[in-house]
Amino acid sequence: MLAVHGLNTHYGRAHILQDMAFEVGAGEAMVLLGRNGAGKSTAMKSIIGLVQPTSGRILFGGRDIAGEAPHRIARSGLGYVPEDRRVFADLTVMENLEVGRQPAREGLRPWTPARLFELFPNLGRMRDRPGGRMSGGEQQMLTIARTLMGNPRLVLLDEPSEGLAPVIVQAMAEAILALKAEGLTILLAEQNSHFAEGIADRATVVEKGRAVWSGTMAALRADESVRAQYLAL
Repeated sequence: MLAVHGLNTHYGRAHILQDMAFEVGAGEAMVLLGRNGAGKSTAMKSIIGLVQPTSGRILFGGRDIAGEAPHRIARSGLGYVPEDRRVFADLTVMENLEVGRQPAREGLRPWTPARLFELFPNLGRMRDRPGGRMSGGEQQMLTIARTLMGNPRLVLLDEPSEGLAPVIVQAMAEAILALKAEGLTILLAEQNSHFAEGIADRATVVEKGRAVWSGTMAALRADESVRAQYLAL
């Protein structure tokens, strides 16, 4: 579904991503794991087009999208849930969802507000509430729901557990697992390895803008040296 090859991204003169490479198979959940500042969010922004890569290839469904405008990438079926949520504070839950609406895609069951309220029952109880009057966890749910209204084939989730209460983190994990059960392809960026272990099939460990390890979550759990070197705080 997604293949990143030799990706380099700069912020000014700072070389952030350095020959980054990883792949995400159709229907799987894959996680970019690493400490804060490792380059995970930059990888996400480079894929969706918010940051222009200096070099490298980003193949989505076999088509190279590197350097394309974000709206074109989104229309091709790639959804993005940013780390800072970015709900429309003055719009209601229903209005936020309408902003994200895109036509149904062939072979995919279309997302509707009714389906999303089954996935996130809290949103269904506050459909007329402005986004700015919601908790952080509710805003995170709304951002994911708004992205799903675009009927994506692949969703990028940037630090979905960050700053949330444990009970909300658990609800978020259950929602992501439900999406995975629907056949949606998911790429997470996380520094919370415990959260990722309950969701992801495979992991790519990121350190200083490089992919330094890739494998199954079971292999990562068994490799104490990798976890101690790259993931321990």
